[in-house]
Amino acid sequence: MAKDYYDILGVAKNASDDDIKRAFRKLAHQYHPDKTGGNDTKFKEINQAYQTLSDAEKRKKYDQFGAGYEQMGGGGFGSGGFGAGFDPNSWAGAGMGDLGEMFGDMFGGGARRREPQRGRHIEMDVHVTFVEAAFGVEKDLRVYKTMTCEECGGTGAEKGSKRIECSQCAGSGQVRKVQQTILGNFQTVGACPRCDGKGSAPEKECHACHGNGITKGERELRVQIPAGIADGETLRMYGEGEAAPHGGRSGDLYLNVRVKRDARFERNGSDVHSEAEITVATAALGGEIAVDTIDGAVDLKIPAGTQPGTAFRLRGKGIPHLRRSGRGDHIVQIIVRIPKKLSKEQRKMLEGWEDF
Repeated sequence: MAKDYYDILGVAKNASDDDIKRAFRKLAHQYHPDKTGGNDTKFKEINQAYQTLSDAEKRKKYDQFGAGYEQMGGGGFGSGGFGAGFDPNSWAGAGMGDLGEMFGDMFGGGARRREPQRGRHIEMDVHVTFVEAAFGVEKDLRVYKTMTCEECGGTGAEKGSKRIECSQCAGSGQVRKVQQTILGNFQTVGACPRCDGKGSAPEKECHACHGNGITKGERELRVQIPAGIADGETLRMYGEGEAAPHGGRSGDLYLNVRVKRDARFERNGSDVHSEAEITVATAALGGEIAVDTIDGAVDLKIPAGTQPGTAFRLRGKGIPHLRRSGRGDHIVQIIVRIPKKLSKEQRKMLEGWEDF
């Protein structure tokens, strides 16, 4: 009887793609035949199970037909194992992704060039009132971060000096490193740490930034909070994060909007909800009351015979839509205030209403 692929990897049948990948990496590292205590047969089973379960279409067929679907054209990973001369960078089987990348992560191999260094992102909160969130507002912020050095303009070179060929990489911008692993020697190529891949370095380093092109400082920003934004939404300001060394691209600034609670209002999408109290007399006879809205106080007409819990809709008095024109509505729910104490005259008067 064929072994269950989920059991081989030690995962549940509803395991996510990430769970399956993590399980494979762990077992492949444990049973690789080139390792002490490795097991070639076990390793092949692990490969075959991962090859099937990591491919959405193959996994669907396997779940439906079992391992026998492979004899119906489902395809397997093949019987070839990892020999002593195996090159992980050359094996990128269908449905498997870049196995070379996987083993590069596991064993420190791979020959991918490092991306140019970028400044770190910054995340911070910005607080606004309910009404400010509704109509938008400008906020002045102070951000303490790494910034491009004003003395050298980010070049890292002292004023009056020039940039010369980097002595560490001989102007290529790259350095090579050979690393020994259980799979053999791996050669990696990365950006030169001295010049950050530029191939040139300052002849004389800037005295303010010591050749890095960045310094710590405080920057004042004026931020436009758009009308209609909701609590918890995030604004992204490109390039306003920390500056990168040697003139690299700056990170971004992420502003988490925190809307302060307003005791008068509740928000539901683009609609505003509030409550208004009226007397028993107003509910019975009708009248007019003042209601707070985000635009200010407005008059609301109460028809005679209004029942407790009745909701009135003030159209166009709600929150402006964030990404389109127009506004939501303001819904006012009526609360009839029942007096807790009555005078004799009031009690006598109400007793006469019992038949109504």
